[in-house]
Amino acid sequence: MNILILGSGGREHALAWATLQNPKCDKLIVAPGNAGIAQIAECAQFDINDGGVVAEFVSENAIDLVIIGPEAPLAAGVADRMREAGVSVFGPSAAAAKLEASKSFTKEICDAANAPTAAYGHFTDAEAAKAHVRETGAPTVVKADGLAAGKGVIIAETVAEAEAAIDDMFGGSFGAAGAEVVIEEFMTGEEASFFVLVDGDICLPIGTAQDHKRVGEGDTGLNTGGMGAYSPAPIMDDAVTQKALDEIVRPTMAEMVRRGTPYQGVLYVGLMIENGQPRLVEYNVRFGDPECQVLMLRLGAQAFDLMQACAEGRLDEAQVTWADDHAMTVVMAANGYPGSYEKSTEIKGLGRLKADSFNMMFHAGTTAENGKVLTSGGRVLNATARGETLQEARDRAYAMVDAVDWPEGFVRRDIGWRALG
Repeated sequence: MNILILGSGGREHALAWATLQNPKCDKLIVAPGNAGIAQIAECAQFDINDGGVVAEFVSENAIDLVIIGPEAPLAAGVADRMREAGVSVFGPSAAAAKLEASKSFTKEICDAANAPTAAYGHFTDAEAAKAHVRETGAPTVVKADGLAAGKGVIIAETVAEAEAAIDDMFGGSFGAAGAEVVIEEFMTGEEASFFVLVDGDICLPIGTAQDHKRVGEGDTGLNTGGMGAYSPAPIMDDAVTQKALDEIVRPTMAEMVRRGTPYQGVLYVGLMIENGQPRLVEYNVRFGDPECQVLMLRLGAQAFDLMQACAEGRLDEAQVTWADDHAMTVVMAANGYPGSYEKSTEIKGLGRLKADSFNMMFHAGTTAENGKVLTSGGRVLNATARGETLQEARDRAYAMVDAVDWPEGFVRRDIGWRALG
């Protein structure tokens, strides 16, 4: 089969790696890719958010299956364009992708499905939003309604902080994503990520993970796109997982079918768990990043079979085979991230690293230039490892980190602290 993956981050490097483990893959192209992906697959440059451009490339290159990594092409309807062209695609329609593209839409769906989530208000002007905050108090969560590249969520500890966040959003700090705002109850508990493949009303759980969003050790400081993750998530025991499936995922998916916008693809279910009860934090309509990296390392070649079955409407035939193992990924980020940071710094020592089913350095924000690997983003590398225990996976991941020569980067040294104690 000829496979096309859309995206350029660590998630897409992990998807490419897992796809290449499968003997069904004859040719793999990734657009636009990065320096690490270019070492294992062909990279192509075109506008991945333009369905017509993607369809033309797919036709010219006899692509059999398209795997869409990021949310932007999904919200732009690229999956719809592929289906119109008769091409198998892994990813939901634009209408179904509203579960991530609009937080207020998701809240409406949860209300209709009676899915447990945070209490909320939806606002189109700043004064009404600030009046709501003054009435409900703090801490509270202020969210840009639209896609904000994972950065449109402010946890406000005081009413003044919430009002400032509201002014920032309506003032344009998140562009069009902040034209409307959702204000949510601050939920307490422990966060976890639950990944489910969905085809209409068929739901197949494929794994759990926990992500570290905060930039600082001890989960302090600013929110980021994620500084590391591990799988499985200890808090997602069988009982909690079943509750999440029965009380949140299945009712939501049934409501999407009822509305004539059935979901097909991977559903990332962000949960807050307290006293054994999961509540929905958010839905994402693609694999998490960096959670995808740990899931792919654990799933290996079967990941492609599962994605293909989902794309081709055969999810009812699929099953997941899990090894009794653990995986961890540690994000190596540019100094200054998530604020301003220097680009085009050189990373040395990558050639010394192992690359196998237990140790993978997935690239995120990298480019190749004159035989050198240079940085091009804030989150740059993902040191990812498997082990029989989480401690073994952690030791391997940090050994990779320590083998890299990149003075302009930093990591958190406590990824997995909740699970490891």
